[in-house]
Amino acid sequence: MFVVATAGHVDHGKSTLVRALTGMEPDRWAEERRRGMTIDLGFAWTALPSGRTVAFVDVPGHERFVPNMLAGVGPVPVALVVVAADEGWMPQSAEHLAALDALGVSYGLLVVTRADLADPGPALAQARHRLAGTSLRGVDAMAVSAVTGAGLPELRAALDRLAGALPAPAADAPVRLWVDRSFTVRGSGTVVTGTLGAGRLAVGDELELAATGEVVRVRGLHCLGTARDEVASVARVGVNLRGTPRERLGRGDALLTADRFHRTELLDVRVTGDPAADLPTTLTLHVGSAAVPARVRPLGTDTVRLRLARRLPLLVGDRALLRDPGRHHVAGGVTVLDVAPPPLRRRGAAVARAAVLATLDGRPDLAGELRRRGLARAGDLTRMGVAPAGPPVAGDWLADPGHWRQLGTRLAEEVDRYATAHPLEPGAPVELLRQRLDLPDRALVTALVRPPLRRHAGRVTGAPADTLPEPVEHAVARVRAAYAAHPFRAPEADHLADLGLGPREIGAAVRAGALLRLADNVVLLPGALDDAVRVLAGLPQPFTLSTARQALDTTRRVAVPLLELLDRRGATRRLPGDTRIVVGP
Repeated sequence: MFVVATAGHVDHGKSTLVRALTGMEPDRWAEERRRGMTIDLGFAWTALPSGRTVAFVDVPGHERFVPNMLAGVGPVPVALVVVAADEGWMPQSAEHLAALDALGVSYGLLVVTRADLADPGPALAQARHRLAGTSLRGVDAMAVSAVTGAGLPELRAALDRLAGALPAPAADAPVRLWVDRSFTVRGSGTVVTGTLGAGRLAVGDELELAATGEVVRVRGLHCLGTARDEVASVARVGVNLRGTPRERLGRGDALLTADRFHRTELLDVRVTGDPAADLPTTLTLHVGSAAVPARVRPLGTDTVRLRLARRLPLLVGDRALLRDPGRHHVAGGVTVLDVAPPPLRRRGAAVARAAVLATLDGRPDLAGELRRRGLARAGDLTRMGVAPAGPPVAGDWLADPGHWRQLGTRLAEEVDRYATAHPLEPGAPVELLRQRLDLPDRALVTALVRPPLRRHAGRVTGAPADTLPEPVEHAVARVRAAYAAHPFRAPEADHLADLGLGPREIGAAVRAGALLRLADNVVLLPGALDDAVRVLAGLPQPFTLSTARQALDTTRRVAVPLLELLDRRGATRRLPGDTRIVVGP
């Protein structure tokens, strides 16, 4: 199946043409049939000579109903531009064409209707001239009469050719079904309809409501009046939602594949049409079937920032249009450049942002996004429409390589700076480093740690300091002098405190290699282990703890942790009977 939206001035025969091609009545309302004028969207379908199915979204042509028209053409990439032979090009012909051009619709047909009432040649030439400067330039054109049937076979053949020329839909893409109708069916509940442009839907699928993020379940699917277990794009589809009140969603809402779209109220876009500086401060953004008021802030000659009245599920590269409803004027087409733009708080930020936007073309670019953002979560990129690739640096974080290298350099500098300012601290706290590097996640700090940096107990340390603060160095020297003749006697805690060696000073001395810690408040000089092994090796083997204590001229307070440390290092081995031997030379 492929889907085609009509476009053209009121009373130029759009609905009549659809009726002649399909045998179906696209006007759904009695008021429409009574007045002979389409007010809202209509839907019909038929089989083409090749067996392909074409579904039509018939739109109103009156200027009062342009929002309804845009809701119909917004999600549909193919247009049937209709001009009456007896009236030629008219104001709504121009506005509808401007809308199609703004949306970037490039597939379609030009059809001059009512060829039985007037020579279609002038209208055909005029319309071709109007289309020549738009995205629909060069499309096939023909004249038809829905009354006599003249030209209808050629039109069906042209639709067949057009269907064969369309790009294949992305069947594995996430679903974003813009809702154009919402109603209740007795016994079934809420049903919404829309044009499925990409992806596939199946009964039992869970989707998100774009407006709220609420999860809903697909109870049933219909396509062209037939119940289906699964529907693949491109298709007109009706979705029956389980347990969802009709009031919960309507035209302009969307059903989304969960966690695949960024719902945003702030976006940066490129505008084609009116110069950015000339745009009113308030316009209406039309995208999909949605029409949302937007505040406009120019950021360059053709780029602006939009602040929407409500959040929409948008991706980088989406096409939309801005319209001034008061003037019935299409202000310009929109290409979405960024759905998660940075704030503009500092002086000069707007000028700098305009320079960045001037380099963007609306095509998803992973390397460019990372270069501009420095860091981004893979899930956030996916929801922006940018496919992540490559291994993350931490968790699901991706990083620009150059920015990551700079962060590593800055981390080492911050650790050194902290060590200089706090020489007695056992390294810089990870949370403090996260703040100083302005990182969004502590895991990123951990991932940046590379030798000689080390991480321990929530802190990051650098290479051991070569020097100690002068008071600590002086206190250690006094310990060395006092215990040079008795290297295995450890000073008591109060003695250490009297010397100026509290817990922080001792920790700094141990990290610097000036003292050896055996246990809490038990420290020796750094060469004590090697000296102890030499003394113990001279004893009859095996030896007891008491023998070792006497040989080392120390107390049990020191001997027990000292021997346990030698055991762990493999210098001694404990035997049954609580004796030990020295191992190896």
